[in-house]
Amino acid sequence: MKKLFIASLMMVCGIATQAQTNTDNATLNVRLNPIQTLVVNTQQKTVNIDYTTKDHYKDGVSSKQANHLNIFSTGGFEVKVKSGGSELTNQGTAGPNGNIDVATINIVATQAAQNSLTDAQYGQNVVLSNNETVIAWSTKGARDKNIDIEYKAAGNDAYLDKYVAGQTATTFTTAVTYTIYAK
Repeated sequence: MKKLFIASLMMVCGIATQAQTNTDNATLNVRLNPIQTLVVNTQQKTVNIDYTTKDHYKDGVSSKQANHLNIFSTGGFEVKVKSGGSELTNQGTAGPNGNIDVATINIVATQAAQNSLTDAQYGQNVVLSNNETVIAWSTKGARDKNIDIEYKAAGNDAYLDKYVAGQTATTFTTAVTYTIYAK
């Protein structure tokens, strides 16, 4: 009888223990939001291309800006460039021989030496336009990676007649806008 009582007690305790066991589930979501930032190097907000010799007019002039763009992107991206208009203007008005067509400027994007973006493709000799043009793209994300930009202005005496008499240097200007997009 004692054995039967102990066996019965063990069954009741086992059932009671089982009856108290309870489980439930929770759903865990990791939600990744797209974030893209692009910053032009603060020391390079103004880029000058100076024609100071006869050969500059013949051969053209370029200005390479190291670490010009700094980007952050969650996932793939593309960087585009565009000008503020179809012409570089002389203080808002054309000189006697007109303004400078932005299409005479090429943008060359390359891998920077410092904090380089190694998993990207770069556009070479992209013609500046007031329509956006892709200059760099990647299928991978990037944290604080740099892109070098070279601004190349025309040779072949393309600007020979653009100087306005009486000015120390005739300056033609446009805004250049860089934009990063998720891809």
